[in-house]
This record gives sequence, C-alpha cells and structure tokens, in this order.
Amino acid sequence: MIRRAEAADADAITQVFLASRAAAMPYLPHLYDDEQTGAWITHVVLPGCATWVAESPRSGEILGFAALDGDVLEHLYLRPDARRQGIGSALLDEVRRASPGLLSLRVFTRNTDARSFYERHGFRPVDENDGSRNEENEPDMTYVWQRPA
Repeated sequence: MIRRAEAADADAITQVFLASRAAAMPYLPHLYDDEQTGAWITHVVLPGCATWVAESPRSGEILGFAALDGDVLEHLYLRPDARRQGIGSALLDEVRRASPGLLSLRVFTRNTDARSFYERHGFRPVDENDGSRNEENEPDMTYVWQRPA
C-alpha cells in the first residue's frame, strides 16, 4: 500500500535509507552517522518534500519511500528485501501522478541497478558529472522523464 508519509514514519524511513544505501552502494563514504541521518530525514526531507511510503499489507512495515521536491525526485529507496517486487514501480507511479509532468533525478553512475530501473520507466540520461556537485564526490548522472502528450 502506498500512502503519504507522516512525521511518525521518520525512524522507519531512516532505516530504509540506511539499509538501501549500504546494500546497493557500499562504495559510498559514510559522511554522517545514523543519528544525523535520522535528523536530516525528520527535519529536512519530510517537511521539505512530498513523501510517500510503501507499506507491507501484512505487517504494516515500511518497505520503501519516495520524496519529490517540485519536479525533482530527490529519493526513491527500498529495503533490500523489498526489491524486484514492483514496490519501486508503485512508488514511482505515485510520484508521476503528483508531478507537474516533468521529473528529473540524479543517480550515481556506478549504481547501474537504479539506472536500469529508471531507464525501464522512461527516464533518459541528459547529463553526466564527475562528482563535484555531490558531497560524496561520486560521479553521477541526471535523468529526466516527461509525461507523454
């Protein structure tokens, strides 16, 4: 089930974020501890973005989340055990419904699974960067999607 995130979801969203990044991108530096990451989710992401969570219909656990800031998909993360079950696609569909018709996002170049996911969903790469624009100093790419006319 996809629903809008609430402030009470911050801890679960933080755990999804940390687990997803550790599993999918172990090459990234650890710039912040878990407490700092939780504070960022609580005080920056949730109040600053339209955020949705995917809940397990059986347990009610949060399996993933997506955060949209205007026309920028800032975050789409899933628990590692929730991948390849259509949950990411369902979150992305919700984001698209809420979007103004054009979406952009950045993804680390080495994150080939995420790149493939977005390409399968109609996003196309428009820019590549050497990592100087992100705090991880990791090369990244900008992707865009436009709602068909």
